[in-house]
Amino acid sequence: MTFTRSRFVIIGAITLLVGLLVMFPARVAYHWVAPPGVALSGLDGSVWRGRAREGEVGGIYLRNINWRMQPLALFRAKLGYAIEADAASGFVAGIATIGMGGSAALQDLTASLSLRDFQDLVRMPGLDGMVNLQFERLEFENGIPVAADGNLQVANLRAPLIYRAPIGGFRAEFFTQESGVMASVEDTDAVVDIAGSLSLSTDRTYQFLAQVAPKSDTPADLKEQMRFLGTANERGQYELRLEGQL
Repeated sequence: MTFTRSRFVIIGAITLLVGLLVMFPARVAYHWVAPPGVALSGLDGSVWRGRAREGEVGGIYLRNINWRMQPLALFRAKLGYAIEADAASGFVAGIATIGMGGSAALQDLTASLSLRDFQDLVRMPGLDGMVNLQFERLEFENGIPVAADGNLQVANLRAPLIYRAPIGGFRAEFFTQESGVMASVEDTDAVVDIAGSLSLSTDRTYQFLAQVAPKSDTPADLKEQMRFLGTANERGQYELRLEGQL
């Protein structure tokens, strides 16, 4: 009898919690516990299911933001939401979860964004192009990527600080190892040939190492700029190395 009564108490408590989440206004919850790096306006609906007219998330402007709670995440002591939103020149869709101690994750992420949306983050004048992302998972600890499986493609890249004309397209394939996040990088239709790798270690260090070479149709002035990378090897490739700490 006692066991049965306890079971009904637990079920009743869970039902009450779910009911509160279904009914609790989103605008009230947002003003109480607004997540860091998130600014929303025009909120409507509840914590369980709702929308915001517009907002800024991680420095990226979004509009028509819709969310729907994923209740199974509660059993893992996490908050999970299926999210869809429009960007200035694209869209974002996926499942976001937030856990204890600064952990966060994105699953089934699909997005198409303009590089102009990242101006406040990258701070490179004139940066332009489209970024398409497809990730099965992205996991973060205190804002640092610790796991990534998916790909990123950049089309029609423009970076006037690097070269005055369009540079072209690139692709990066991300995967997770014990030491951290790795990615293979290559050009798709760029004005130069590039093949390299990117590593993001759990100690916050990163390294990008690539071989860059001119193509037959690479503009002469860009070929001249590439000489600043050093001496080419016997195959006409220049080494590009970038490393540091996040």
